[in-house]
Amino acid sequence: MTIDDELLAEAKLIAARTHRTIGSVLEDALRRLIADQAPVRSGERFSLPTFTPATPGLHADVDLLDTEQLAELLGDNESRAHS
Repeated sequence: MTIDDELLAEAKLIAARTHRTIGSVLEDALRRLIADQAPVRSGERFSLPTFTPATPGLHADVDLLDTEQLAELLGDNESRAHS
């Protein structure tokens, strides 16, 4: 998982000001986001979107254990290059 440097710095400031761990601050933020996005508990139904690729299955040259390769394929290496 990668986190934007500015966002992480803000979270660290909150953690320091409130004498908490960075993990605790991030957990609270995630809990609030999930609570805001959760469907109404009155039994409201929802469905998850599905996706069927044109060519299903794993490509032969993809190594699921190679996190750098996966990040590159997903376009997530951009932030790591700046770290």
